[in-house]
Amino acid sequence: MKILMLGAGGVGGYFGARLHEVGGDVTFLVRPKRAELLSQQGLIVETPSQTIRIKPQLVTKDKLQHRYDLVMLSPKAYDLEDALETVKEVPGNPFYLPLLNGFDHLKRMDDEFGRERLMGGVAHIAAELTDKGIVRQLNALHRFTFGIRHAGQEALAAKLAKLTDQAAFDSVYSENIEQSLWDKWTFLATLAAMNTLMRANVGMIESTEFGGQATQRMFEECCSIAEKSGFAISEKVRAESLGILRKENSDFTASMLRDLESGYRTEHDHIIGSMLRRGKQAKLDCPSLQLAYTQMMIRELKES
Repeated sequence: MKILMLGAGGVGGYFGARLHEVGGDVTFLVRPKRAELLSQQGLIVETPSQTIRIKPQLVTKDKLQHRYDLVMLSPKAYDLEDALETVKEVPGNPFYLPLLNGFDHLKRMDDEFGRERLMGGVAHIAAELTDKGIVRQLNALHRFTFGIRHAGQEALAAKLAKLTDQAAFDSVYSENIEQSLWDKWTFLATLAAMNTLMRANVGMIESTEFGGQATQRMFEECCSIAEKSGFAISEKVRAESLGILRKENSDFTASMLRDLESGYRTEHDHIIGSMLRRGKQAKLDCPSLQLAYTQMMIRELKES
């Protein structure tokens, strides 16, 4: 199975390198400048316990010639259109596995490639690309969840599962990948909304008199929206999410806060805004989400 990984940043670089480690035939589709750097120093991944370096197979958009069985992509949501313009150039008729946050990208990609070609995936990882081009895993979380959305994807999914089961990350095959996407989205929307609204990590928020209650309300709003959308969050998943969202002394933050503090563009419209719009369509009252989204929009207006 030949895999094409779009990009070699925090998410794609980490999971692609781990698959390469166990013999996966992975090629990284990167820009010329990134290709030059990776050719010189290799793809370096720093984890909390070790540093790995691989010699990656690389290709740039203008040199795309080979056929691939699977294209994996994990751009920021606001870069999805550029990503689609790039992967549309891939020869043949591959399957696609997006590792994006939220849910809206599925419809866009279904329209582009057809549901029968589009699988679903969820990446649980905190990773970043350093100034030196090194992929840095920020904590021990590294779970890769995927599943099929059409019966025609079963054979390829079985091959992928055989590969990911050998890799040095937690691999999960989901029998209902769209539910898995909602499970993560409710968690991430709550985390990102609270982190950016309070400009604080989980532990700091939880340490205040009313912080835990505020987190709880934000999460319940997201879960209500999921239920109205046909993807009710199970009690087990709720408990797991709240165990992280309300963990005392935790320094955990969403990447949205790190992007905000660094002056980078954020995914607030795709993660918080899209959730809020679905709540509005369902005629739900979502004051916590409204507050979190409004303050991010004000920041955007001030910087425009």
